[in-house]
Amino acid sequence: MSVVLDQMPPTRSVWRPPELSMRWWPVFLRNLLVWRKLAIPSLIGNIAEPLIWLVAFGYGMGALVGQVEVEGTRIPYILFLASGSICMSAMNAASFEALYSAFSRMHVQKTWDGIMNAPVGLDDVVLAEMLWAGFKAIFTTTAILFVMLGLGISHTPKLIIAWLVLVGCGITFSCIALIFNALAKGYDFFTYYFTLFMTPMMFLSGVFFPLEQLPAVVRAVAAWLPLTNAVMLVRPLFMDQWPDDWLRHAVVLVAYTVAAYWIALGLTRKRFRA
Repeated sequence: MSVVLDQMPPTRSVWRPPELSMRWWPVFLRNLLVWRKLAIPSLIGNIAEPLIWLVAFGYGMGALVGQVEVEGTRIPYILFLASGSICMSAMNAASFEALYSAFSRMHVQKTWDGIMNAPVGLDDVVLAEMLWAGFKAIFTTTAILFVMLGLGISHTPKLIIAWLVLVGCGITFSCIALIFNALAKGYDFFTYYFTLFMTPMMFLSGVFFPLEQLPAVVRAVAAWLPLTNAVMLVRPLFMDQWPDDWLRHAVVLVAYTVAAYWIALGLTRKRFRA
């Protein structure tokens, strides 16, 4: 018996570096082909809520608030809100896809199991799900951005740079959501993510009001939230300005992305090993 055990290969660590190949592309393409059948309802559902927020608070409350001071510059409240809410939309779109849809494919429909019967590894599937959720965020924020252009909220050429930041924002939150996807036993588990993580971050990241209104201790914590750093990059671009301390904000988002992806991949490997 001891001889047999000595000859058995050692168990590979679930925290080993990602083992990636271009096999993620067919998985991504499969999700795209399935989604095409529901593209219009999906688009309406993803942009309806942020536009309601924008109209109700931007024009309604904006009429009461008037202008907001941001780093010494006074801007209309609707511009302040639009630049924050589009980051929130990227977060929501990526999170919903990486939670509910990915969980359905992984656990309920067993789509991942079927895919891995082909020469496709789990690492490729997780990467494809991360990029797919990021794509859904890009699709949603692009549509919202065109609506904002139509409303005349901002027409600066720097919106192109803002769009690139939103791409990264969607990928960041898709990685974070995949951690909870790997831990979930059912759909109800996601309530903790939305209630304890996403909802507080919506109100602590400068989306609806300036961070200066918060107590100093809360501001110190909020400064390290991923949504805060995304807003700090996007809002000045909407104002036709370059962000201050942009490198710090970008590094924070990249750090969240890399760490969250590695954790999500490790937890997903552990789940499928069990």
